[in-house]
Amino acid sequence: MNILHASSEVFPYSKTGGLADATAALARAQAAAGHTVTLVTPLYRGIREKLDDIGPSGIELQVPLGQAKLQAKVWRLEQEPNLTVLFIDQPELFDRESLYGQDDDAERFIFFSKCVSRLTKPEHLDLEIVHAHDWQSGLVMPLLGCERVGKVFTIHNAAYQGRFTADKFDLTGLPKAYFDWRQLEFHGEVNFLKGGIVFADLVTTVSPRYARELFTQQYGCGLEGVFQARGDTLAGVLNGVDYTEWNTTNNPHLSAAYCADSLDGKSANKQTLQQEIGLPACDTVPLFGNISRFTEQKGIDILIDALEERLGDEAAFQFAGLGMGDRFLERAMSSLAKRHPKQIAMKIGYDKGLAHRIEAGSDFYVMPSRFEPCGLNQLYSLRYGSVPIVHATGGLDDSVIDLGQGQDTATGIKFGDCSAEALGQALGRALALYAKPKNLAKVRDNGMRADFSWRQTTAEYGRLYAKII
Repeated sequence: MNILHASSEVFPYSKTGGLADATAALARAQAAAGHTVTLVTPLYRGIREKLDDIGPSGIELQVPLGQAKLQAKVWRLEQEPNLTVLFIDQPELFDRESLYGQDDDAERFIFFSKCVSRLTKPEHLDLEIVHAHDWQSGLVMPLLGCERVGKVFTIHNAAYQGRFTADKFDLTGLPKAYFDWRQLEFHGEVNFLKGGIVFADLVTTVSPRYARELFTQQYGCGLEGVFQARGDTLAGVLNGVDYTEWNTTNNPHLSAAYCADSLDGKSANKQTLQQEIGLPACDTVPLFGNISRFTEQKGIDILIDALEERLGDEAAFQFAGLGMGDRFLERAMSSLAKRHPKQIAMKIGYDKGLAHRIEAGSDFYVMPSRFEPCGLNQLYSLRYGSVPIVHATGGLDDSVIDLGQGQDTATGIKFGDCSAEALGQALGRALALYAKPKNLAKVRDNGMRADFSWRQTTAEYGRLYAKII
């Protein structure tokens, strides 16, 4: 198939979260499977200077935006066989210090969506599927109009919808009739995510359970009725893992290689991590890890309270954390580390190498997210032999088998109530598991041998695409 993906961020060129990883990995996997794949994304500040092989595509676009007409150059990068990345170069809109959070985000991503819709014309690309991701490219779906391509829209997180004042609708150039509660209008505003959902032939999200959760008031974020209207044309496809990036056998970020058949290096990585972050070197107590954006969604407040409660009991464990975001949560976690320096270590910020070392050096990985459309770190943890402790929601529930189902198949520990008390009980279960090395080894082995590669995700998307072509 000839497939085009539209995404506002693509690893390794731009990234704020899992969207960048997922779109890049899916495109690579589809190309490796023999499909012809084009990936379209904005040319943000600094990208062109870092790429030696990027060159002009020969395509220049003139796009109306209100009363103005803006020009964009399209740069081309042949990333690998069957995979081409096209960058939309419009410095006025995309040469910024940050990807999002600008006063003119509506204009920026209306423009991006219009550019994508123009690239789908036969004179530029011969396509069968146009696959847009999240609110930033949601308007691609209605802008395609009657183009004879299959239109697929993926929601990576329904909490982020691209809602703007009603006057921004005129910039889209879409028929005024589309500003209606059945289509793009949402409580008097224009909603880009809703536009993607309504006008796509097929809507997907990033795990089967999250697809079901979107039908509910708790998780639908006000759009549950829109999701319900899609019915069987809303599907959940679990994201995969790029095992060329996230592996324990050929990884420059790790001090020692290891795998399910030879775990000696796991202990060495734990010692390296303890030394790096200033925890006492000790292999007789479990080390918990967490890497996260500090937001309400990620349940960091719950994690802090649960750790505090366990520390009060003087339980024998250590914790290594890495993350940034909400200033209050950053201060609270840093304060916890200062008060318990022999048990808690916390680095505020982003550090790719340390992220790999926390996954490899920890015995358990904690994800108390209030909701999690898919989640990636629990998948990395399984391969790295760090037993995940997760709130049973979204993709976390789909990808982890609870210890209560028997150690022959279990890969982790789940808790149902998203509270500090429930997480504390889950941490207690982890401590009990650690005290039984044979049982821990079995659960760890189950997780390390689980296959969450993108091959499965690619095959499922191939099946779904075939239904709408």
